[in-house]
Amino acid sequence: MVDSSTADLSISIQCRLLSINRSSFYYRSKPVKADDLDMMRLIDEQYLKTPTWGSRSMRNYLRRLGYKINRKRIQRLMRLMGLEAIYPKPRTSQPHPEHKIYPYLLRGIDINWPNMVWTTDITYIPMNRGFMYLVAVMDWYSRKVLSWRLSNTMEADFCVEAVAEAIKRYGRPEIFNTDQGAQFTSKAFTGLLKRHNIAISMDGRRRMQDNIFIERLWWTLKYHYIYLHSFGTGSELRHGLRNWLKFYNKERFHQALDNLTPDEIYYGLPHPFAEAA
Repeated sequence: MVDSSTADLSISIQCRLLSINRSSFYYRSKPVKADDLDMMRLIDEQYLKTPTWGSRSMRNYLRRLGYKINRKRIQRLMRLMGLEAIYPKPRTSQPHPEHKIYPYLLRGIDINWPNMVWTTDITYIPMNRGFMYLVAVMDWYSRKVLSWRLSNTMEADFCVEAVAEAIKRYGRPEIFNTDQGAQFTSKAFTGLLKRHNIAISMDGRRRMQDNIFIERLWWTLKYHYIYLHSFGTGSELRHGLRNWLKFYNKERFHQALDNLTPDEIYYGLPHPFAEAA
């Protein structure tokens, strides 16, 4: 991990090489109780199956499993994990006055080429004795994961870094679509998009059909990889994610993509099953 005693590489450079933001290096979180971590894992697994469940339903589900838990504790843990029930509802709260909410631009349009629309989201990743947050930037058309970052905080900077890397490696999309999370409405995040002349689109608050592709990525990642392995350190998790996401882009074919991989779609490669002319 990051070595603050070395004079050869600055902390900033080490963090960049490890795909970790500097705030994560300096941040010292309060330890989470072991029973809370166990409960958070159960909540995370069930949320992937029933994302419309709020704290009441989650409490009732855990009580049916034999856990004596109240709704207040469920609410606290879901906030810590960044989870909220997904269902159509009116906007009952006003955004921060410095955080502008942008209109949804994808209604009624066909997304039919790479780099037309990118999207991003954050998910909770459980570890042996803790957890981290993962953000990924995805090309909507091909489902290719363009970049990603891990952090132990929900600050905006690791999201900004992930998008900046994707733009540096792949150019710029025409439209960038996000939800209305504080990380994505922040001036740092929207400012980066504006500087690259990228149109900003934001989902209506918790629209069920938005970001469905990246939600499927989270389900696949967790059930096909994260829940099957044990990660003791951030370095182990980062190494494992790097290998799995490489497999996802290059080798994992999708039925919805005519059994092609995200890389094959993104780069316009020929179908491997196509008959020779």
